Amino acid sequence: MLETLSQKREPALADGDAVIRLSHVHKIYPMGDFEVHALRGISLEIKRGEFVAIMGPSGSGKSTMMNIIGCLDRPTKGHYFLEGVDVSTVDKPGLADIRNKNVGFVFQSFNLVPRTSALENVELPLIYAGVSSNERIRRAREALATVGLADRERNMPNQLSGGQQQRVALARALVNNPAIILADEPTGALDTRTSVEVMEIFQRLNRERSLTLIIVTHEPDIAQYAGRIIQFRDGRIRRDIPVGNRKDAAQILRELPPESEEEDYDEDEPVRDT
Repeated sequence: MLETLSQKREPALADGDAVIRLSHVHKIYPMGDFEVHALRGISLEIKRGEFVAIMGPSGSGKSTMMNIIGCLDRPTKGHYFLEGVDVSTVDKPGLADIRNKNVGFVFQSFNLVPRTSALENVELPLIYAGVSSNERIRRAREALATVGLADRERNMPNQLSGGQQQRVALARALVNNPAIILADEPTGALDTRTSVEVMEIFQRLNRERSLTLIIVTHEPDIAQYAGRIIQFRDGRIRRDIPVGNRKDAAQILRELPPESEEEDYDEDEPVRDT
């Protein structure tokens, strides 16, 4: 929880309640004499322990949404509550603290420090959090073991395969026991077999730890691992679909029309989820 923040909280969350809540969120970027509306009034709840895939074409708003959920950016209008705290009003130092303690990030390009061992890479968030050396090492080793890399802690990134590097990045995201893990195209740099291995780890962590996972992807094969698929288009949620299993997800994704075939709509009218 965000105990260091002084912002007014909503009532305490019970298990299963929304860990993420966005209320009428807009994001507008000024571009000279024009404005780019990246998000148009998004309202969304994600409950603790959900595994959500966010999909959409380039420019649909999915990356902007990820930046706001990850406290890398603020809404222009509207509110974003993370574990009951309105982080849309938090200052920059407060946002940095939230990112370090409450959000784990996994990126397509791994973002490992090249001349630093796997163990030391995983320790980095704990260093920023002021955790003692012995405790850092213990928790980093535990995180590496969780992703199946207990025997690779002294290896440098260039001594690891792409899949192993991504697992180190996942261990680093886990080490602070965050409220949510955000993964932006986490398999984009991996081959098919390795992508399956990484996604099975995500799925296991979600199932065994009730870890809240949000993955941005354009790949239907990756979205199939999620229990909920949210499709963005033109800064709005076009569809928000719960799925029971991978077979159901595969069928739903096959039935979604290509973006080029979707109906046009008045951008000033709300879009209903289907």
